[in-house]
Amino acid sequence: MHRLPGLLIGVLFLALAPAVQLHAQAPADPAQYAVTYVSVQPSAAAPTVAAFRQYRDASRTQDGFVRFDLFEQVGRPGHFAIVETWRDQQALDAHASAAHSRRFRDAIQPLRVSGYDERPYKNFSVAVPKGAASGAAVHVVSHVDTIGGPQGGGPDFIRKIAEASRQESGCLRYDVLQGTMRANHFTVIETWASQAAFDAHAAAAHTRQYREGVQPVTGRPLDERVYKAIE
Repeated sequence: MHRLPGLLIGVLFLALAPAVQLHAQAPADPAQYAVTYVSVQPSAAAPTVAAFRQYRDASRTQDGFVRFDLFEQVGRPGHFAIVETWRDQQALDAHASAAHSRRFRDAIQPLRVSGYDERPYKNFSVAVPKGAASGAAVHVVSHVDTIGGPQGGGPDFIRKIAEASRQESGCLRYDVLQGTMRANHFTVIETWASQAAFDAHAAAAHTRQYREGVQPVTGRPLDERVYKAIE
C-alpha cells in the first residue's frame, strides 16, 4: 500500500525524462555575426557605398551567406555600420579570406578616417523579422557593456527589453548579439517602422524601466546611434 506513491513518481519521472533530456541537449544556434564600424570622409560616402554593394553582392554567392545590412548614421555622413550574418563559423571564416572581402577593405582603405572596427558576435536573443522596412524606417544600433557578470542582472535586463519591444506594433526587428570574445559586450539592432513608432518605443514603460535598471550595471554610458539603411 505504501509503495504506490513511489511507483507513480517513478513512472512520471520516466515519462518526463526524454523531454527533459531533449531540452537540455538542444543545440546552440551556430549562426555567427560580424558588426563593423567604419568612418570615411563625407565626400567619399558615395564610393564607399558602391564598394559595399559590390562586396555584398559577391558575398551573397558564398555558401553560408544569410544577411548583410549597411547603415549610415543619421546626421553624420560617412559614418557606417555593417552587420553581417553567416550560417556558422566555417562560413564566416571562408568569407573573411575571400578575395572580394580583401578587395572591399582595400577599396575603402584610402577613404577611411577611422580604423576598420570589426567585432565578432553570436546569437543572444534573435527573432525572425516581422516585415520589410520601408524608406521611412528608423534603424538603431546600440552597444551595451555590462558589469558584474550574469549575477549583476545586465543580460537579464537586455533579454527582457528585447522580448517586450518585439510585442510593439511598430517593431520590425529587435536583435541582441553577444560578443564571442567578450561575453559582457552586447550589440542591439533595432528596426522601427517609422519615427513615430520609434518615439513611442522610447516613451514606453518597459523602455524606461530597462534604462533605469540597466544603467547601474553597465560599464559605460549606453551607446545608441540612429541610422538609415543603405540598399
